[in-house]
Amino acid sequence: MYTISYKRESHMKRIDLNTGVIPLSEFRANATQCVAQVRETRRPMVITQHGKSASVLMDVGEYEKLMASLELLQDVQTAESQIDQGLTISHTQAKKRLLARVRA
Repeated sequence: MYTISYKRESHMKRIDLNTGVIPLSEFRANATQCVAQVRETRRPMVITQHGKSASVLMDVGEYEKLMASLELLQDVQTAESQIDQGLTISHTQAKKRLLARVRA
């Protein structure tokens, strides 16, 4: 029997609607401080243009975690689709294929 455990990483902090939404003009005037705030708080910041959300500024580390999570979810979705289509192999077949690759 196999057990799979996942290390649960903390989720990205949500945007603070009081300090995390700023107009583009304010961002231009205070870009250095905005980047510093995002790095320190690890909270993304929404930049608005003409009163509507236009872009998001976020910490690179948080972005990388987000992309890794998205890729994992896409892999799970692909696997579920393959199972639904009957594109599976037995444990024995998988083990044989894996051992053949390792020994090659």
